[in-house]
Amino acid sequence: MTIESNFDVPFVAALALREKQIQQNYRPIIAVHKWFARRPGTLFRGLTLSEFGSEPLEAAFYKANSFPGKVVADPFMGGGIPLLEANRVGCDVIGFDINPMSAWVVREEIEHLDLDAYQKAARTLTERLAAEVGGLYRTQCAKCGANEVPVKYFLWVKIHDCVKCGHTFDLFQGYLLAEDKRHPRNVLICATCGELNDVVDIERPGACITCRNSLRLHGPARRNRCECPRCGHVNSYPNPAKGPPKHRLFALEYHCHHCKAGHNGRFFKKPGTEDEARIAIAEAKWQATNPRFVPAEPIPSGDETDRLHRWGYQYYRELFNSRQLLGLELSGQFIAEIRNERVRHALATNLSDLLRYQNMLCRYDTMALKSLDVFSIHGFPIGHVQCESNLLGITNGNGGNVGSGGWSNIIDKYTKAKRYCDEPFEVTIRGTRKVSVPIHGEWIGERFNGNGQRPRRRITLQCRNSTEVDLADHSLDAVFTDPPYFGNVQYGELMDFCYVWLRRLVGTESEGFDRPSTRDAGELTANVTLGRDMAHFADGLSSVFRRMARALKPGAPMAFTYHHNRQEAYSAVGVAILDAELACSATLPCPAEMGGSIHIHGTGSSIVDTVFVCRSTGLTKRRWLFNSSAELAEIINDELAMLRTAGLKPSAGDLRCMVYGHLTRMAIWVLRGAWRSERPMVEKLKDFAAAMDRIGRLPDVAQIIERTQRLASRRIGLSDAPLEYESDAVAF
Repeated sequence: MTIESNFDVPFVAALALREKQIQQNYRPIIAVHKWFARRPGTLFRGLTLSEFGSEPLEAAFYKANSFPGKVVADPFMGGGIPLLEANRVGCDVIGFDINPMSAWVVREEIEHLDLDAYQKAARTLTERLAAEVGGLYRTQCAKCGANEVPVKYFLWVKIHDCVKCGHTFDLFQGYLLAEDKRHPRNVLICATCGELNDVVDIERPGACITCRNSLRLHGPARRNRCECPRCGHVNSYPNPAKGPPKHRLFALEYHCHHCKAGHNGRFFKKPGTEDEARIAIAEAKWQATNPRFVPAEPIPSGDETDRLHRWGYQYYRELFNSRQLLGLELSGQFIAEIRNERVRHALATNLSDLLRYQNMLCRYDTMALKSLDVFSIHGFPIGHVQCESNLLGITNGNGGNVGSGGWSNIIDKYTKAKRYCDEPFEVTIRGTRKVSVPIHGEWIGERFNGNGQRPRRRITLQCRNSTEVDLADHSLDAVFTDPPYFGNVQYGELMDFCYVWLRRLVGTESEGFDRPSTRDAGELTANVTLGRDMAHFADGLSSVFRRMARALKPGAPMAFTYHHNRQEAYSAVGVAILDAELACSATLPCPAEMGGSIHIHGTGSSIVDTVFVCRSTGLTKRRWLFNSSAELAEIINDELAMLRTAGLKPSAGDLRCMVYGHLTRMAIWVLRGAWRSERPMVEKLKDFAAAMDRIGRLPDVAQIIERTQRLASRRIGLSDAPLEYESDAVAF
């Protein structure tokens, strides 16, 4: 069977849609370390089984599968999803990525780990940290008076010195600390005395319980302007010349196990003198520390990092407060002492991932009442209120975690991730329940459970620019990948935040870590600062696709996911496929993002990817070859019906990207016979865009979308049985 005949759009789309709502429940392996925009594992499992399997996809999906001897490559491995899915079913895998953090993360995901040794070392680490700094994460319960109860989150507000009178004041944009969704009442901060007030109606909040001054919802800081409450002078901020912003602790959320049983809601309090004293102790201890693992590197200029510069941050260590720096430095010291290299690397990876929550860029979610890690938006947003998580983490009496962002959280997630390697599962729906189905016989790694009773699998992971790799001709059975998104998503700039720490722990023990930064001029993303444009993106993509095409066996697939809001980004994809002398035999829709993701919510972006299936020779369906907007509308309508069957409500953004995907496929089909790859890239991009316009009249895409909505009740089958597919096939 092949992807074109066996891939089941409604089945895979339903799985992918559910997976992306809470991906760690479906693929615990991703919790090894943060990576960006991971595509659903269920999607790439579906592609792998459709291509290599011998039975219908839905029948094979919940069974153990094994394809020894098959070789799968991913030239843009990122977080490793395609390789993990291929390795799990017995394939040998080859992965490349220009970012050294990618190679490190995927190796951590896939390499075997002695979990007993890891958990023993992790316990020792947390016990030593508790002895050294545990007291700095304690407070007194405001209800029962118990001392030394653990703090979940410390909440800080930026402060500013008035340029006219010198008075220091808070930069609150609003005074709402907690909404009444997961707490019985709203919690408002008093603008006068800082007391925390439970409020039923935030539109009529009343007076402060302590100072009796009127409470208000909105703060004075607006559009980088704030009036001084003492003299009335309107100050502008930030002022990078004065260095990083300063902060004031204004609230704590803590956990009291004494009161929890009889308490409704969360525990909040205004900090007291003992809390201020703990801050002073942390600062003194940090000043007395000679750090070895806290980075001294400056923050280089970039599209995202320049946001930090505008707030006065010049060095990575300035993004952390003294208590965080102290705890992270001690963590690094303890990890460096571990002799078992594999365990040391695992805990170093944990420390790198922990950084997402242990910094002064994290924000507090007033609805969910939790810390938002620094990468909750794919950038470096600078908030006015920051959230500091308990470094150690908090566990309840049953061993479960309370809150997020501490060592106990990271260790627990990592343990589950590595246990999944030996015991993978799939999730199905039975009635209204989600049920885990163990897939006995499948496993992830180079060897099973540390023994030699099962055949070893070949795993090749390299930190290399895929435009420069050389693979043997006709050596690959498939290329499955998720190419870079052309846009200002600067993964190199973002991952440096972790890399500069991890590099100090592992030194040259990993390929690529000799570089001072993960950034590389060959990155295939738009970057205004570095002058990388669409032609740069298309040139790089073309080079990679040509190398992969030469390495593929005749007729073997190169399948990849893609979506973008802009038509010109599809021109780059189409040109790269044509340069590689491949045809596009199918473009299939599948949900690949979570609609509620903070970085895309409300932007009109698509959550549906197009899966491009490309081959040198093969078959495509006759009905997928359209010549008019009306024919395209019917194909799109069919796919909309499939996605709705899967539970998705397609948006205008989804429709737009689906249309662009099909227009790209047809433009490749029309142009491939006379394509000349030696022409200048700018000329090729222009010609490809013109071909898309001629085929589908791109200015009329909105009209196509409207037509598909009017035809929503009709259905023309695309997922046909193999025999019908063969009778409807067009060879190329």
